[in-house]
Amino acid sequence: MRQRVMTTSAERPRRPTAALLRDPACALALGFGAGLAPRAPGTCGALLGLPLAAALTRLPVAMAVLVLGLLSVLGVWCCARAGQRLGVSDHPAIVWDEVIGMALALLAVPFGWWQYLLGFALFRLFDILKPWPVGALDRQVGGGLGVMLDDLAAGVLAGVTLQLALLAAARLA
Repeated sequence: MRQRVMTTSAERPRRPTAALLRDPACALALGFGAGLAPRAPGTCGALLGLPLAAALTRLPVAMAVLVLGLLSVLGVWCCARAGQRLGVSDHPAIVWDEVIGMALALLAVPFGWWQYLLGFALFRLFDILKPWPVGALDRQVGGGLGVMLDDLAAGVLAGVTLQLALLAAARLA
């Protein structure tokens, strides 16, 4: 039996097919197909995080944190499995990390279009630019855990920045 060699997402990975969605773990990791978008799959995954964030606002914050924690742990396993199937540990089609990172960025934000738009922009900015600690986690932690951790860190940075912007806007009003 041939062993598949894992590569990093920096190398040009092969494009996955919709057949991968038949595996429930891969379906979750690929954001139920959002990761199959031919352009900007990470952005598509982050967009999928918006309705999750809106749904979580209906829960007490502690319960929302618990739900995100459980979805993150599940994501570590699903992303690792999808990475093994794709032969790339952080394949661009794996977007569950963006879904959860986006929801985390909006965790304590009341639903509002401009708040969600700003949170989305901040999350994508931190996810793409990878400032410390996002970039360090991306480079130093491998497997499913590494896939999830850098986006969780981007979500925390975006969430804190968004909260500070909301506080500043409230003081100016």
